[in-house]
Parts: sequence; structure tokens; C-alpha cells
Amino acid sequence: MAAMRAALFLDKGGVGKTTGTAHLGTALEKEGYRTLLIDLAGKQGDLSKHFGLWEELQAEDRWPNIATTFQDEWSIVVEKLDSALEDLIIETEEGPDIIPAHGSLDGLDAVLANIDEPAERYGRLDAFLTEYVDDDYDVILLDLPGSTSNIAYNGLWAARNVIAPVRPGPFEAGQAAQLRQDLDDIHEEQGVTIELTMVLLNEVDERTKAGRRYLEEFASEYPDAIAPAQIPSSQDIQNAQMDGTVLWSLERPSKTAQRAMAAYEEDARALIARLGGGN
Repeated sequence: MAAMRAALFLDKGGVGKTTGTAHLGTALEKEGYRTLLIDLAGKQGDLSKHFGLWEELQAEDRWPNIATTFQDEWSIVVEKLDSALEDLIIETEEGPDIIPAHGSLDGLDAVLANIDEPAERYGRLDAFLTEYVDDDYDVILLDLPGSTSNIAYNGLWAARNVIAPVRPGPFEAGQAAQLRQDLDDIHEEQGVTIELTMVLLNEVDERTKAGRRYLEEFASEYPDAIAPAQIPSSQDIQNAQMDGTVLWSLERPSKTAQRAMAAYEEDARALIARLGGGN
């Protein structure tokens, strides 16, 4: 059975895509789903930092890497190198496996831009996952760049489902609306249907009037996509990032951290249902 896939994406940085990828992925593992996380968000490797892998990755120039899978030579690499997939994927102590970002992603977008046929330009990641990865995992989550690009389009084509992390604010509703329009444009121009599967509100304080108002607005605008649980603001999320881990690995999580973990777990279960899965 093919893996369920979703991409965390919004055409804006700093909205919680990487944090959401790491925590939803860990929550899915805790629910018993074999999960792979793929970092396409850039050479800074923030997803790797969430799992304490950054220093190890900086100490070596990994090959093959995520950019290699987009190249025409990938099939030859797999044929000649028996350990190609094993070398590409890293296990984490927290549960999910990860394919980390690599500096080669910087030049990949320009390489893809030279390919005229849309299916060939935007379908490379989908082809890689379908042929080499799907059978080994239940769920694949993609952490995409915070802007539209050939790499982001590859992620959207491969996932066909988008999780849009949003922080409540005066402009965020417009960004979510633009994402919905972008997905409609992809359908019209490229013939590919990509669903807005989940809108995930981050740093929401439902105890405040402003927090309740934003939640009501998004629930009204995206009734079928709004996540069942919103992620509260918690200093422990930043603390976990700095420690190179996720919330469940903290020795003494605060009450807000406990609420955040419960929210991610509830949203992970809802995501499986929306992707058509279930135990």
C-alpha cells in the first residue's frame, strides 16, 4: 500500500512549517505509523536541528543526498550503490526517519527550470517516492520552502495534500487565502489537484479575545480544513528546538508544552483520517 503523503507549505517563512513537520511526524510515530520526514526547505537544515542531527551532518558532505534523487542519474546511483537509500535516510531517536536538506538544493531549482515539460519538471520527487520509498513507510511528510519554486512544486505534486501552518495575525488570513488560490491555479494550469487538507493555527491563545476571534474566523473560512486542535504558544517549543529535540523528549514539559503535545497528537490522528487512512 502506498504511503500517505502531505506537505507543510505556505508562501511565507516563519509560520511553523518545520516545527509542525517535526512534531506531527513524531506524533504519527507515537500513533504507530512508520513515518518519513523530508527536508526541502533549504540548506540551513532546520528540520535536522529539531532532531539533534545538524552537527553530525555538518561534519560530512553526504552523498547521495536529497538533491541527488532529482537528478537523471539517480537510477544509476541506486543500481551501482546498494546502500544508496540507506545512506540517504537517517533514523532519529524520537521515532521518525528523516531525509535531511543539503546545500545542493540551492542549485537544484535552476536545474529544474531548464526542463520544459511540466510533468518532467515537477514530477521528479513523486517518481522517486513512488518507486523507491512508498513501500517502506505509512506516512511521508514534506517540509517545503517558504516560497513558490520548482522544488516547492515538486513537493506539492508529490504530496497532493497540503498542511498550512498559520500564525494568527492581520495578514495571515490573506496568505492562507492566497494559498487556496495558488492550489486552484495549479489545478487549472498544470492539471493536478492538490487539496488543502489541514489549516494548523500556531501560537493560539484561546483564552484571549483576539485568540478566540482568529480561531472563529479561520474555522468559518476553512470549515473542512481547520485542524481540530490548535497549537498553543509555549516557550518550551523554542527550548526544545535549541536542545535539538521535540517536546516529548523534554524532562519537565510545562503545562503549555503538554497542551501542545496533546494538540499535535489529536491533529496527527485527524490527518490520518483526512488522508484516508486509519488503524
